[in-house]
Amino acid sequence: MRAFVFPGQGAQTIGMGRDLAESYPEAKAVFDEVDEALGEKLSKLIWEGEQDTLTLTQNAQPALMATSLAVMAALKSEGVSIDAAAYVAGHSLGEYSALAAAGSITVADTARLLRTRGLAMQEAVPVGVGAMAALLGLDFATVQEVAAEAAGDDVCQAANDNDPGQVVVSGHKAAVERAVEIAKARGAKRAVLLPVSAPFHCALMEPAARVMAGALDDVDIEVPAVPVVVNVLASAVNDPLTIRNLLVEQITSSVRWRESIGYMGDHGVTEIWEIGAGKALSGMIRRINRDIGTLAVGTADDVKAAVESLSA
Repeated sequence: MRAFVFPGQGAQTIGMGRDLAESYPEAKAVFDEVDEALGEKLSKLIWEGEQDTLTLTQNAQPALMATSLAVMAALKSEGVSIDAAAYVAGHSLGEYSALAAAGSITVADTARLLRTRGLAMQEAVPVGVGAMAALLGLDFATVQEVAAEAAGDDVCQAANDNDPGQVVVSGHKAAVERAVEIAKARGAKRAVLLPVSAPFHCALMEPAARVMAGALDDVDIEVPAVPVVVNVLASAVNDPLTIRNLLVEQITSSVRWRESIGYMGDHGVTEIWEIGAGKALSGMIRRINRDIGTLAVGTADDVKAAVESLSA
C-alpha cells in the first residue's frame, strides 16, 4: 500500500519544478494556474528569482504547493493518478498541497489560501519577538516537559514532532532560548535556534488562525479522493467541515508528523512517495519506520523513475 506526502516550508529552492514544466505541458499548466490565481508571475520567481525572496513565507508556501502539484500533474500524464495512493498527508503547508492533490480544494483556491496564510503567519508576531529551535536526541514527551519548564509567563510549545529524535519548539524568543539550554542539560545531542521569520505552530499564531478562519469560509472544500492524514490529529479524515476546522486549528497546533507516519504504517502503508521539492520528509520517514520504503519525486527524471518502479 502506498501513500503520497507533501513537503513544508524549508524545501524551497530556485529552479524547482522548471524541468517538469519544460517536460510536461500538464505541469506547466499548474504553474500558469497559480500565476493567474495570484495575479503575478510566481513561476518566474521560482525559476529565476533570488533565494531570499522565494524564502519569504508568503512566496515559499504557494511556490512549494505549485511544485508539488506540478509533480502530480506529470505523474497523472504518465498514468499515475491520486488513486495510486491509499492516503495523502503533508507537513504543515504541505497539508494544503495534499488536499489540492486529492481534489478537496482547487489549485487556484489553494494558491490564494497559502498566500494569505503566509502573510498572516508572518504578520502575527513582530520580527524578533518569536523564535523556533530544533532539539535533537530527545523524544516528544521530554520536549513537552522542556517547553513547559522554559515557558514561565511566555509561550513555548513543542511545534513539530518530526521523528523520534527531532522535535522543534516554538514561542517567545526568550522562552525558546531557555528551552535550548534546558534541553542541553537534559542530554539533547544538539539544540539550535532555527533561521525562521516567525514562531510557527504555537499559540502566538492565534491572529493568523483568525485570518485563516475567515479565508477558509470563502472557499469550497470537497470530499478528498483519498483520505488525508492531518497534522492536528495524526489520523485520516475526509469530511469537508472537519477539514476546514482543522486547517484553522493547524496554525497554532503541533505538526504530529511522527505519529502521522506511524498511523499510515499501522494501516498497511509500506511505501511513501515524497511529492515535490527536497527529500527532508523521506529522511524523517526512514527514522520513524525503516520498514516503509521511500521515494522522492521532485523532477522529471524522478517522475519517470517512479512510473518505472510500478512496473518493475
